[in-house]
Amino acid sequence: MLQVEDLRAGYDGSQVLFGISLDVREGEAVTLLGRNGMGKTTTISAVMGLVRPSGGSVRIAGARFDGAPPHRVARAGLGLVPEGRQVFPTLTVEENLVATAANRAGGAPRWTLKRVYELFPKLEQRRENLGNQLSGGEQQMLAIGRALMTNPRLLVLDEATEGLAPLVRREIWQRLEALKADGQAILIVDKNVDQLARFADRHVIIEKGEVVWTGDTEALLAQPELKDRFLHV
Repeated sequence: MLQVEDLRAGYDGSQVLFGISLDVREGEAVTLLGRNGMGKTTTISAVMGLVRPSGGSVRIAGARFDGAPPHRVARAGLGLVPEGRQVFPTLTVEENLVATAANRAGGAPRWTLKRVYELFPKLEQRRENLGNQLSGGEQQMLAIGRALMTNPRLLVLDEATEGLAPLVRREIWQRLEALKADGQAILIVDKNVDQLARFADRHVIIEKGEVVWTGDTEALLAQPELKDRFLHV
């Protein structure tokens, strides 16, 4: 599905990533873990074509996409839920959902308005409201729904529940668990390490732009010192 090897990138001549390698397989959930400022968002931006890599490779289903523009990466099957949600503020909920809808695989689409509304009933209730009239939790649901409407092979979430109230976070996690159970491949960044450990199959920890540990949930839980060393502030 996604294979990243020795990825290097940065901003304005300042290098942030020093050789990130990770992969996500079909139907798998993988986390990208690390403290703030360690390169998680830059990694996602480089994968999505929002930041041009200075080295390494990004392969989607075997084809090279490092340095490709974002629209080509999206067409290859990656759907992004960006940090900060970034919904279109002057479009309605329904307009947000259909604005970037696509079915590039052909055949009957997995994700339609009806199915997104079934996953997030609150969005159907607010479908005529503008994006800037929604709560933070509703905006996050909308951002996830908008990404799903592209019928992605891989759903990429940067800070999946950042800034949300506990009840809303719980609802978001329940929906993500439903997506994973349905076979949706997911690459996710979030600060809730305990929830991520329960949710995902494998985990990648980065520190100062480098991968310092990777393994499955059993291995992560068996090494509690990893949290203290790489994840706690």
